[in-house]
Amino acid sequence: MKPTPIRFGTDGWRGVVADDFTYFNVRAVAQAVAWYLEGDARPVVVGHDTRYSAELFAREVARVLAANGRRVLLLDGPAPTQVSSWTVVARGAAGGVVVTASHNPPEFNGLKYKPDYGGSAPPEVVGELEKLTARAQVEDGAVQAMPFADAEAQGRVELIDPRPAYIEQIGRMLDLPRLRGAGLRVLHEAMHGSGAGWVKLLLQGGSTTVDELHADRNPGFGGMHPEPIEQYMPEAMARMRAGGYDLGIANDGDADRVGIVDERGVFVNQLQVMALLCMYLLEKRGERGALVRSLTTTGMVDKLAEQYGVPVYELQVGFKYIGPKMTETDALIGGEESGGFGFRGHLPERDGILAGLMVAQMIVDYGMPLSRILAHLEDLVGPHAYTRHDIRLDREGYDARREEMYKRIKENPPSSLAGGNVVRTRDDDGFKFYLEDASWVLVRFSGTEPLMRVYSEASTRSRVDELLAALESFLGVSAPAVGAAH
Repeated sequence: MKPTPIRFGTDGWRGVVADDFTYFNVRAVAQAVAWYLEGDARPVVVGHDTRYSAELFAREVARVLAANGRRVLLLDGPAPTQVSSWTVVARGAAGGVVVTASHNPPEFNGLKYKPDYGGSAPPEVVGELEKLTARAQVEDGAVQAMPFADAEAQGRVELIDPRPAYIEQIGRMLDLPRLRGAGLRVLHEAMHGSGAGWVKLLLQGGSTTVDELHADRNPGFGGMHPEPIEQYMPEAMARMRAGGYDLGIANDGDADRVGIVDERGVFVNQLQVMALLCMYLLEKRGERGALVRSLTTTGMVDKLAEQYGVPVYELQVGFKYIGPKMTETDALIGGEESGGFGFRGHLPERDGILAGLMVAQMIVDYGMPLSRILAHLEDLVGPHAYTRHDIRLDREGYDARREEMYKRIKENPPSSLAGGNVVRTRDDDGFKFYLEDASWVLVRFSGTEPLMRVYSEASTRSRVDELLAALESFLGVSAPAVGAAH
């Protein structure tokens, strides 16, 4: 039987449990990591989220690494991906492996590899791991594994508590005593993910209160889709609209993404959050540095960069591109449309817990409700509207359909859309069309699940809708659009 090819998408490898994501394939990837790190005597961190059998898959990774002579630091329970990443840095590890499928539906699980700086693995490392995994899948006797109990007894696997080091680091990034004593009322929508308990842990001990939703472990996510956007968290939205809270923070399955709801119960979309964070760091905290963003996020960042005299870089989707650019330029912040944000002085990687708490700090430092801070942002950069349509496709034939669609667009790109002239096109990650009125519309296929995504940003919602309709008509898309974020 031919082995399933292992491909790393925008952030790691993901597959359907018992179909692609099997013990055999997990052990093959772990063997690839062991080979990749040959000659490096430093330990390897292994963490996991709350998905089905995640801790068992993590043990498989650990016992393969241990059999290859690696010392393994295994986190003692579910933790956000960025907590594993910070543990890599804090413990001086060679790298880390995290068992997680992030925001994917519950039938998925996955693996992320983190190099020694705690960020996403860059394309060249991913390519090498894919080649080594393919070798491990077909070479007889290639995969080494030892009983987990033996690995523990011999000291090759050590269970560790990652909380103290992470809490200490967040204390360097934020004024936690001030936040704890600010009297904020926070609702944390954990979405049954590995972020459960972390916001409360970091804010407890003062007058600030945190109420949690869906903080229990549920590998099926209670029927939810663990992505922190408005339509996937109706209970949290209802609680926020009922009043009594200053801020709603939501995190995805592995808590590296964030969703924000203001005190009125209005969802603040991820493009607005990116711009708010940039404004806060530049204006209120007086910091300066490059701003790094994915091509799917907001032009508001560019306007802020112009006002404050800092550079901005637009990159392909994924922190495997954004993270290295942050490091290269000592960037102030890096972010993407999915709600992933990284900060200077921390990791060149997404941290949905830190990002949510950074918004809380913003409210305290500005001394006004989040809705008023958002209005202040609009005064600076003008009105902006945004929508994304997620069009779910069959897994069978997904790659072929993507290639056919991209080939057709490349051969016959539109020169105008919805009455506006296309002045520039970018085609290195899907196709992004920039229009003369500073609006844009983009189509790209997901690298982690069978989705075609169509995005647009413009000055008004009606213009966004026109651009989405025009591009979808040009593409001949007839599948229903779900998962729109405004």
